[in-house]
Amino acid sequence: MLSPEQILHFKNQGFLILPQFESVGFCEAVIELAKGELQKHAAPIEYEADTQYPGAPHSRDAEGGKTARRLLSAYARDPLLAQWATAEKLRAPLQQLLGSDVFLSQCHHNCIMTKQPAYSSRTGWHRDSRYWNFARPQLISAWLALGNELEENGCLWVIPGSQELEIDSEQLDKLQFLRTDLELNKTLLEQAIPVPLKQGDLLLFHSNLFHAAGRNTTNITKFSMVFTYRDALNLPKPGTRSSVLPDIKLN
Repeated sequence: MLSPEQILHFKNQGFLILPQFESVGFCEAVIELAKGELQKHAAPIEYEADTQYPGAPHSRDAEGGKTARRLLSAYARDPLLAQWATAEKLRAPLQQLLGSDVFLSQCHHNCIMTKQPAYSSRTGWHRDSRYWNFARPQLISAWLALGNELEENGCLWVIPGSQELEIDSEQLDKLQFLRTDLELNKTLLEQAIPVPLKQGDLLLFHSNLFHAAGRNTTNITKFSMVFTYRDALNLPKPGTRSSVLPDIKLN
């Protein structure tokens, strides 16, 4: 269970780290599963080339074009992943933060992130809620570090407290990323901090929190597992991408 101090930290900062949330053995088992899926190119997969982010190959046919970015549909991909994503161990802190029954979204995140050497891309400053469609932009993503995450291999960066900020449309580009060339954003971007994680650490973060990630400049692939959750009343809007697959209640 989370302490009052941890709950307050999440409320104020928009994120919370739970150190050593998962065992090294479990993390290594998921990495081995992921490596097997990557070797087979087991669909569904998002490739770096699909994103067109800075540093990504120009197309799937270009050099490095079949570099995977995400193994999608993790919940349905393997029982090991589904059991972890719906376990009581995770449900308890999520329920404390969300304040009601908790549901897993199969439409967003629900993946193993694979930031690979050489062809990994850089992700700009964004809010996940920019392309999610729920009654309220108040969801929580649970990011499990399957290995150590450092600045050199592309760990997440966050802007603490930014989940509460009102952002004008002129501060964002056409893809809803924060414009780094805008003087208006300078003070905001100066508040950014890296979020290094050790293997087994869990990062919980608000869907409105601005975050970004650099490229992997090492020669070892970085693996992370990410699922997103909502409360019982925060329903996906009908007819949107957020409602394509049924949400899963955590019991």
